[in-house]
Amino acid sequence: MSDSSDEELTGGEEEKWVLYKDREEWNDVTPLSQDDGPNPIVAIAYSEKFKDSYDYFRAILKSGEKSERALGLTEDCIWLNPANYTVWQYRREILKALGKDLKEELKYINKIIEHNSKNYQVWYHRKVIVEWLKNASEELQFTEFILKKDAKNYHAWQHRQWCIKTFNLYEKELKYVEELLTEDVRNNSAWNQRFFVISNTTKFEPNVIDKEVDFALKKISLVKANESAWNYLRGVLMQQSGGLVHNDKVRKKCVELYEEGYRTNHLLACIIDISMESPVNDELPESIFHINNALKLCKELSEKHDKIRKRYWNFIGNQLLQKLETL
Repeated sequence: MSDSSDEELTGGEEEKWVLYKDREEWNDVTPLSQDDGPNPIVAIAYSEKFKDSYDYFRAILKSGEKSERALGLTEDCIWLNPANYTVWQYRREILKALGKDLKEELKYINKIIEHNSKNYQVWYHRKVIVEWLKNASEELQFTEFILKKDAKNYHAWQHRQWCIKTFNLYEKELKYVEELLTEDVRNNSAWNQRFFVISNTTKFEPNVIDKEVDFALKKISLVKANESAWNYLRGVLMQQSGGLVHNDKVRKKCVELYEEGYRTNHLLACIIDISMESPVNDELPESIFHINNALKLCKELSEKHDKIRKRYWNFIGNQLLQKLETL
């Protein structure tokens, strides 16, 4: 539920907690227990604090009370279970009813996300608050802070993409992505973000594809077995009519690496892809892209370089054989 300590989120020590049933200001509320039915198969052993807080939450939810004390109760319930959708939804209803300062709510959710950064509900709440504020000026900086802790946090990336697309914040994103790839060239999330930006800011014009091919090939030169860069390269080239086959830079890089003795899965897969896409009689017999060489590479991949996907490479080999029969 949470990777935080009690003290970090409640602002006090455990012994300072007072049960709601012992709080004088809540004497007018009759707690409502959870109904698990007459014969629960596996009854959850809730702590006294959890049961007490949620019994009172169910009571105010039923009565529809929207007050400062109800808002405070949602904080305690969220601390006890930050993934509870109903509590978050009711908190939003209270915020609206009381006309609360949403900037203060953003500060609150900052703290919650820092301790529960992989929780869908906390990010959804933040999204709603940003929508209400119609202001995403803090979002790129905040998501960057979260991504420094976990560069592949799916929720942070999803929120960042939503903000960028909704509020048109593309301007500096490629620079940020390049910084991430400089730190870790295998960061698949950063590669995905680059494709997201290019997809939404261009129509993959020839000059854009040329630039992105250069970018990917440069990164591949640094780490030949980098699956993320190879996938990005393939994704970019799929945006042009010629695909992989007619890009001379890619063909040249494949030949260069192959002749230097590299046999990474992704290089060999790229060579095979080019062979499969090439018209049957276009490749010279001595070319690494000739169908005979592609068949040999499928065998090498299935038996040596990528044995875990042996059946896949056998399947691709059979497709190549069918293509060869047309000769």
